[in-house]
Amino acid sequence: MKSKQHPSVAKLWKGFLLKNAEYNSCVINDLFYFCDNKKDADDCAELVVNKIKQATAPSLWWFKKNNEKLPEPGDINIVTNWNGEAVAIVQTTKVNQVPFNKITPEFAVCEGEGDKSLAYWNKVHWDYYTREMKPFGEVPTKDMIVVCEYFKTIWVV
Repeated sequence: MKSKQHPSVAKLWKGFLLKNAEYNSCVINDLFYFCDNKKDADDCAELVVNKIKQATAPSLWWFKKNNEKLPEPGDINIVTNWNGEAVAIVQTTKVNQVPFNKITPEFAVCEGEGDKSLAYWNKVHWDYYTREMKPFGEVPTKDMIVVCEYFKTIWVV
């Protein structure tokens, strides 16, 4: 989910550029928090800060419904907590489109949430996609496409 820009975003970016001049010509692709509730968003932000969460899995449905461009390797994004406070800068390293029922245990580990098992990944993501689609009268399917975005954390607060 996108978040509004908190003053910490500019401060984080400025601090990053002061120490990483090679990024001076780069632009921030996106600013976002994970999930659809405070607890999960804040937990995921902390996992990114600790370099445990190094992937995310929005649905292709979400990109189409919101007319958003798909992530690409090299994209620079700022991760925030639920309140929009910047906590980290990440850079996309790889993007794959994978059917929900073809997500691998290895991807679940990269996503870094819960016990990192595929069973946990399947449950929490199915529940999330269900909540995301419900207001539109739609439901997820086992073969729906998930956008598996891998990233590396390149800067933390």
